[in-house]
Amino acid sequence: MKKYIKTKNGRTFCVNETFGENGTIIAAHGLTGNHKQFYHFQKALEGKYRFISYDILGRGNSDEALEGTSIFTHAEDLIDLIETLEIEQPILMGYSMGAYICSIVASQLSQIKKLILLDGAGRADETTRQLVLPSLERLSKVYASPEEYTAEVGTLDQNLKVHWNETLEEIVQYDIKKIEEGWTHKSNRDLIEKDFNSFYQFEPKRTLPKITAKTLLFIARGKIGDVAPLFQEEGYEETRKHISTVETKYTDVNHYELVFNEQFKIVEEIEEFLDRRGVK
Repeated sequence: MKKYIKTKNGRTFCVNETFGENGTIIAAHGLTGNHKQFYHFQKALEGKYRFISYDILGRGNSDEALEGTSIFTHAEDLIDLIETLEIEQPILMGYSMGAYICSIVASQLSQIKKLILLDGAGRADETTRQLVLPSLERLSKVYASPEEYTAEVGTLDQNLKVHWNETLEEIVQYDIKKIEEGWTHKSNRDLIEKDFNSFYQFEPKRTLPKITAKTLLFIARGKIGDVAPLFQEEGYEETRKHISTVETKYTDVNHYELVFNEQFKIVEEIEEFLDRRGVK
């Protein structure tokens, strides 16, 4: 069920909520994504967990991001959303940029029940920059039709081993809006780049030791094209070192396959992690 939430701080978020009895998961998506990136995970966990995915500010149908936008301001927004919804023991799930956001929130809120990091919250390096920045150019382009935008993204996704289908087409078309000249992405390219640059301001040793929630980290080893994984495995050394409660899982899929293709084994591992009793 899609709805709009105005928070205590006056920001409006577009959220998609499904229901279950085993606790509440709040999911934060990636850099240029939207709440629909969690389609497969949300569908798999529907009926078991209350699952809230949302458009981070500056994406989808949520309010625009502010000039000072960063992973740190987005973490403040997530705390605002949790407090507005009065969720006492949320489970946080973050993908890519969302993993940075969720780890920051988990370092500040002791009531986080569990934390799931989907290939994020590690050290970004120069390879990450070279892979990400060229992909942002589509955000400032104007397209003649939704089909033109979809065709361009579809070509990119095939190179990334993402399976193109009606679900993915819906996710992609949600990203764009009609303007006088044609169709363009809903996000501001320059603000998105500010968010990306803030990855490099993330200090694992200052943030991560404060996390007390049991944490499940997935590291995607698959290459982006013929280059390398988006986040190098060695970039997670500090993440694994400084979260005392972390459990690490590895997958051979790449960063984008992780969310855009169904991942049955990963869902099983998440459910097993969530089902465990005991301390957070």
